[in-house]
Amino acid sequence: MEHPQLVSDVQQLMESLGQLPEPLAEPAFIAVSGLPGTGKSYFCSRLAQRLPFIILESDALRKALFPSPSYSSPENSLLFRAVHLLIEELLKKGVPLILDATNLSERYREHLYRIADQLNVKLILVRVDA
Repeated sequence: MEHPQLVSDVQQLMESLGQLPEPLAEPAFIAVSGLPGTGKSYFCSRLAQRLPFIILESDALRKALFPSPSYSSPENSLLFRAVHLLIEELLKKGVPLILDATNLSERYREHLYRIADQLNVKLILVRVDA
């Protein structure tokens, strides 16, 4: 069983998303990585205009949990624990999604690989460079 605060954080993030796309039998899971300012969010928004994805944009999710974000290591840890659980919940419901975050370190991407493996969902990694 997850920690009650984590469950609450995931629920808060879920509520911040608004209307979700129609569930699919085999939802797509796209993770976009790149340095700040390389056009990740632009790429994600263009893709979502053409395909029915929900975008999980890390900065927006951070502000949903932390109205005055500090961008500290403990805050990052709390945020991404909740984001990873949110991804799991959405994929279990069949919701196709795009994770828009820097995802620069292989260590951080390993969490995404694990989620995709556990749920038998294809993970597509896109790296954006400027």
